Amino acid sequence: MPNAPYPLSPEGTPPSPMPKTQLLLHLVPIVGFFPSLWTLYRGQGSREQLAISRLSITLALTWLLSYLLLATGAATSDFFPLRLFILNSFLTSGYFLVSVWLILRLMQGKSGRLPGFSNLAERVLGKYLS
Repeated sequence: MPNAPYPLSPEGTPPSPMPKTQLLLHLVPIVGFFPSLWTLYRGQGSREQLAISRLSITLALTWLLSYLLLATGAATSDFFPLRLFILNSFLTSGYFLVSVWLILRLMQGKSGRLPGFSNLAERVLGKYLS
């Protein structure tokens, strides 16, 4: 097999492609943060898996920070706590919808990149966790 379209493993067999379900697990809201963090901590995985892991962590941390700030603002505000709680619910719904949208895109075989967030994830987390 000298003209194999992909490199062979030391045993002479082609490497098994990473299951798509493993990539999808990284994008599950809140839960996917932990396998993504583990993947980046080990530093092993395909380029696509590392990019998806960085994006998942960036989305989760952005949501968590925004959620905590809005909840704190609503708890300490005398004037518009209801508006902050409603904004908080929109933010949480948006996080879940974006995650589901990315999962559907991966299932269709399309790119798992998100404009803006993917670049931010590459710059920030690529520096520290890769």
